[in-house]
Amino acid sequence: MAFWFCCGKVSTRRRRGKEQPKWRVFSLKELHSATNNFNYDNKLGEGSFGSVYWGQLWDGSQIAVKRLKVWSNRAETEFTVELEILARIRHKNLLSLRGYCAEGQERLIVYEYMQNLSLHSHLHGHHSFECLLDWNRRMNIAIGSAEGIVYLHHQATPHIIHRDIKASNVLLDSDFRARVADFGFAKLMPDGATHMTTKVKGTLGYLAPEYAMLGKANESCDVYSFGILLLELTSGKRPIEKLNSTVRRSIVDWALHLVCEKKFSEIADPRLNGNYVEGELKRVVLVALMCAQDLPEKRPTILDVIELLKGESKDKFYHIENSEMFRSLLAVESNDETSVAEDSLDYISEEKELQRPLKGNN
Repeated sequence: MAFWFCCGKVSTRRRRGKEQPKWRVFSLKELHSATNNFNYDNKLGEGSFGSVYWGQLWDGSQIAVKRLKVWSNRAETEFTVELEILARIRHKNLLSLRGYCAEGQERLIVYEYMQNLSLHSHLHGHHSFECLLDWNRRMNIAIGSAEGIVYLHHQATPHIIHRDIKASNVLLDSDFRARVADFGFAKLMPDGATHMTTKVKGTLGYLAPEYAMLGKANESCDVYSFGILLLELTSGKRPIEKLNSTVRRSIVDWALHLVCEKKFSEIADPRLNGNYVEGELKRVVLVALMCAQDLPEKRPTILDVIELLKGESKDKFYHIENSEMFRSLLAVESNDETSVAEDSLDYISEEKELQRPLKGNN
């Protein structure tokens, strides 16, 4: 499916032999009505891109509407990129496109509404007090998210790098099935390319070092981000913990220290109250730390990650379990705290998820 702009409208061209898209063009009037004129009480979250609102169409179906900020070249680019990506993908663990609107300077993307909002909301937001994520749900979310990324990296044509894997971009449907969302930063990976050098975009705490420093992006960058996500899902901690006004500690350094001391139980989210499968927790933590290594060539592929999370490769896990990186406590201690200069974070996007549920909706 190809997109281009003409006189302020998005046109679509259907490839010969392909089925009709399952999305449509919405009018601005229709979306104003669905979201109660983009009322604050309907807002699900906001970030550098704009805001996301809950809405209900005339037929009663619920939608989520991303309203990009006032028109700019950046907004236009992200709008076009996300539509291009969403038109290419169909997978049970990726958020589906319902449609879009491009009228005047308004750029809006319409998605399926996910009743349980995002993983972020359950770990750090309003739902974090309700403790709805038991261990079984967390394992299913980990595996489901990974399967969505497998589709992007290995099944989509051309392959797709997400570039913004994080808790607020993993949405949860009514059965807590994971849907990876938000493709505004995504890149199509040319056939045969080992990496792309591009402007850095993403979120503090999730960025692979080679990408953050050099702008080198490939599938391995998503694997790094997913490793951070796995640690976050297991522990309930944020990717970066603020120790004081100038010093931060990453979730990787914190977890690696405990793993080297064989204290896996101290990594588990206290909200689980000890109700988890010890072998699975150990497996998830070790796989997460392998994913979040500084050197990209040492990280597994997302296909390896799926196999390991499901416990399907005992030999591979044996080698991970006995890896040198989990034996040297000295190396962990020397890198336990990291000083982060605030003015070095200008390229970071930050999404803010509201700390309350929608009125009469959840």
